[in-house]
Amino acid sequence: MDKLNQVLLKNDIRVGADLDAWLARGGGEGLARALQDPAAIIAEIAQADLRGMGGAGFATHRKWTPVATAPDGDKYIICNGNEDEPGTFKDRFLLENTPHQVIEGALIAAVATRTNHVILYVNPHQPLSLAATRQAVQQWQGHPLLAAIGRMVGGPVALRVVPSSGLYIGGEETAVIASVEGGFPFPRRKPPFPAEQGVHGAPTIVNNTETLAHVPGILRHGAQWYRDLGIGNAAGTKLYSLSGDVLHPGLYELPMGTSLSTLIFQYGGGMLQGKEFKAVFTGGPSNTLLAKHDLDVALDFDSVRQRRSRLGTGAMIVVSEGTSIVRKVAEYVSFFAQGSCGQCPPCKGGTFQLMRLLNRLDTGRGVRADLEALENLCRILPGSGRCGLIDGAVTVVESSVNQFREEYEALLMA
Repeated sequence: MDKLNQVLLKNDIRVGADLDAWLARGGGEGLARALQDPAAIIAEIAQADLRGMGGAGFATHRKWTPVATAPDGDKYIICNGNEDEPGTFKDRFLLENTPHQVIEGALIAAVATRTNHVILYVNPHQPLSLAATRQAVQQWQGHPLLAAIGRMVGGPVALRVVPSSGLYIGGEETAVIASVEGGFPFPRRKPPFPAEQGVHGAPTIVNNTETLAHVPGILRHGAQWYRDLGIGNAAGTKLYSLSGDVLHPGLYELPMGTSLSTLIFQYGGGMLQGKEFKAVFTGGPSNTLLAKHDLDVALDFDSVRQRRSRLGTGAMIVVSEGTSIVRKVAEYVSFFAQGSCGQCPPCKGGTFQLMRLLNRLDTGRGVRADLEALENLCRILPGSGRCGLIDGAVTVVESSVNQFREEYEALLMA
């Protein structure tokens, strides 16, 4: 907690797993306001410009609106806490330390969309997160607030925890739905989108844990308060998972739009002694690498996208001079190859071939034909899978070759 700026928790709620203590210190006020004026919730979220904090930064209100306008009946909201990508550790912090805030955000979404099923989808490989979430959900059962929500949405609200598959691919939203239904987390092509056909064919919203954690503050303090927390045109705050070759790795909550250099050199304490900055994997290892000339970039969705990368989850894995980019990329592509569900042959075979070529190059056994094959795969593989796994693997390989080609060239056999 001492590493956080406490902007997300600006309402001074210091929450643990005790619901009554949390409510006594101001928790639930956002939900109370939502219950007073359900029709205004989505407009407030839209005005606040809340984005999805687990990937591409999709506008939250655009996910909620089609479910809100769908006919009454079974509807689902899933809080996606699968979090299994290297360098990302924000969701587990929220679930372990402020589970009631996350649950309140999900329940506000339920009120806004007249949803009667709320599911917290938690990675079982994070036992503390799973235990804290189960304890928190148990305390909500039978609480008058949950009953009030049931009256508002037209029937009892089923609030429960579902352990995820624990697989990386299990965090993709259609794979989340398949897993909640009891099946293997195979992603599927869209459309239909989850808002149209999700769990058991019902309208479904899949929101990241951090996204939902922002909702209570917006409802409590208003959209303008939330927008004013950001820098420039960016709204709100973001949890940045900082790791790699920095003095003070950790989880930092900062205004959305904080510069990359500020995160690394002010909050992260700069590089390890004797090291110099080389590059950073943004949003985990599935996006375009940012290099020295990108240190001035504002860490918000739009600004990072202008550098042909993505903010993603907000994970920042810092690499120093002297570290082999080829080796780091080979490690991450190995992760993707192991994480592929095997449903799409181009993805399973493609990630394996990328891994094989990278390992040859990294160990000095590669020839120019291997580097050319690597580049050819980067041209033909994108878009060949049902989800974005193969695209993420290609992106990190392609960007590393483009920005650090001399390293690849230096490893080639004469």
